[in-house]
Amino acid sequence: MIEPSEIEARIRTGVEGVEHVVVRDLTGTKDHFAATVVAAAFEGKSRVAQHQLVYRALGELVGGAVHALALETHTPASWAERA
Repeated sequence: MIEPSEIEARIRTGVEGVEHVVVRDLTGTKDHFAATVVAAAFEGKSRVAQHQLVYRALGELVGGAVHALALETHTPASWAERA
């Protein structure tokens, strides 16, 4: 089990240019999460490549303490378009 704040910290540290991160515990069991991440590092990258950056930042947590992670990733520009 892991706290959403620890996942957020890992993402902020491991992904360049993070502007916004929200991590939610989906089940209350602290192993199934959803995360929204906005980062400059996602510019010019496919959705798969964006997700891979996040998974790399989380390292050994994925498949361990983090059993499931639903990701929504955005560049700063695509995030601004949503408003």
